[in-house]
Amino acid sequence: MNRRTFLAVLSSGLLAGPLAAEAQQAKVPRIGVLIPSMAGEQSAYLLALRDGLRELGYAEGQNLILEYRWAEYRNDRWAELAADLVASKVDMILSPLGSATVAARRVTTTIPIAIMANADVVEQGFVPSLSRPGAQITGVVILSSEIVGKRFELLRDVLPRAKRVAYLHVARFGQHEKNAAEQAGQRLGIQVESLEVRSLTDVEGVLQAAIRNSAVGVVVGSAPLFHRDNFEIVRLLNARRLPAIFFDPGFARAGGLMAYGASIPEVWRRAAYFVDRILRGAKPEDLPIEQPTKFELVINLKTAKALGLTIPPSLLQRADQVIE
Repeated sequence: MNRRTFLAVLSSGLLAGPLAAEAQQAKVPRIGVLIPSMAGEQSAYLLALRDGLRELGYAEGQNLILEYRWAEYRNDRWAELAADLVASKVDMILSPLGSATVAARRVTTTIPIAIMANADVVEQGFVPSLSRPGAQITGVVILSSEIVGKRFELLRDVLPRAKRVAYLHVARFGQHEKNAAEQAGQRLGIQVESLEVRSLTDVEGVLQAAIRNSAVGVVVGSAPLFHRDNFEIVRLLNARRLPAIFFDPGFARAGGLMAYGASIPEVWRRAAYFVDRILRGAKPEDLPIEQPTKFELVINLKTAKALGLTIPPSLLQRADQVIE
């Protein structure tokens, strides 16, 4: 080996150590993920998020770190969990609920937040508009007030003679959806009985009152409380033989009569797009808030038969899934 070659090899060897060390010290982006449920209960959503990230070239634990924080269905924990993510120096926060987003905004005004939720974000004051959301928030939102009318229509298809239908909702949650429910009733010529609850223990009593007032079906509002206790809500409605339509397809798979709503796993998958764009330097105000493009109608024929109902063939043909 001549002197020139030796020096070249020596130089490359001397440089290799610092370059390797620098590569090891390169900052791996950290994404905070706020999750309402207990660990494991939203595995389908998290799998969809990871799939979306993988399709964009991200491998969890390699070139991206996901920091999970589980609220265990306690809204009073959002502030603590959001503050913990900020202390962990995350580059971005994914927020699945409006209440989680409120908590995150209180602890940071600089970290981008991608919301993935049933939330009328303009009416609730989160952003000035969907097309220009402002300095911190972007993401995918399900405008529940625009969808609740469709649920009334679908329930009327099953109960064409219905004159009175109950709307089950949580106090102080979803006022815009409640207004839309009442407007849908007026449009369809149906009296809407508002059933307001504060906790699961209130549900049985308001359902009994609805039956006394001749309500023949129920449209269930899109509150986190109902999502948390979906099996119990389904059980209470079926026990009283009240046909109901829900906001999340998972309710029909859990035994509810029908559900119509956005595919929540697809919403979580789409969140990966916002992660990618922001990590590549995009600002939230340059990323319009999107609405879901995939909706599902799920009908549970087993429940329909148990309730003595016949589902119109035309409605079955429109269903994305029929459970028999």
